[in-house]
Amino acid sequence: MFVDSHAHIDGEEFDADRDEVVARARAAGVRAILNVGTGDPHGGHFERAIAVAQKYEGVYAAVGVHPHDAKLFDEDAGRRLSRLLESSARIVALGEIGLDYHYDHSPRDVQRDVFARQLRMARGARLPVIIHSREADEETVEILRDERAGGDTGGVMHCFGGSVRMALSVIEMGFHVSFAGNVTFKKAEGLRAAARVVPLERLLVETDCPFLSPVPLRGRRNEPAHVVETARFLSELRGIPLAELGRVTSANFFRLFSLKPC
Repeated sequence: MFVDSHAHIDGEEFDADRDEVVARARAAGVRAILNVGTGDPHGGHFERAIAVAQKYEGVYAAVGVHPHDAKLFDEDAGRRLSRLLESSARIVALGEIGLDYHYDHSPRDVQRDVFARQLRMARGARLPVIIHSREADEETVEILRDERAGGDTGGVMHCFGGSVRMALSVIEMGFHVSFAGNVTFKKAEGLRAAARVVPLERLLVETDCPFLSPVPLRGRRNEPAHVVETARFLSELRGIPLAELGRVTSANFFRLFSLKPC
């Protein structure tokens, strides 16, 4: 059994064959998918993500304002997000939220403010958080500490791209760490070093599809069925059977998001 702990199958890349994508995931042994809604918080993207989760058994949703879109966050967006968190049983987390200093699509001070505000919203809603952090290790950890993130509700550092030091810091705060297909890339030795030190009980796997297809599928559109290849790579890296890694990471997922295993 496997779980794709972070996917974007509501995107237009899957409009032509979404049913088949979900069917292939099932055939590959992927029993649950967390579909993460991102985009303009005023543009219906959150509702689209929830609709996909409502359509397919074993698919759940998370919604939140990505750091790329932080400049679009306003009081109306905050109210809409709060209403959705309260009204939809398919939402199991707030995210993805955080900091992205690689692209800087939103000003950094705005990113930091919107990140902190959403962490407070998640704490009020008693939901785990899904964290995006790119080239912002120190400030991400600082804000998580300042906002007392992790704690009782926990969360996940998705598509982890930081250092061993960052991984150990967020684990200490109560976070899980999730690895995507980029951990299989030839030049990703830093990620592999982090993947070796994450305790099994805090490890998750994901696709972040349609991006980051793992080796040997690199160059193709990624999809949830491909999470098995990332799991296979991590099982070899950690020296444990693939079935055991699948079982443990699936159990971690259901426990973190307070879900009944499916």
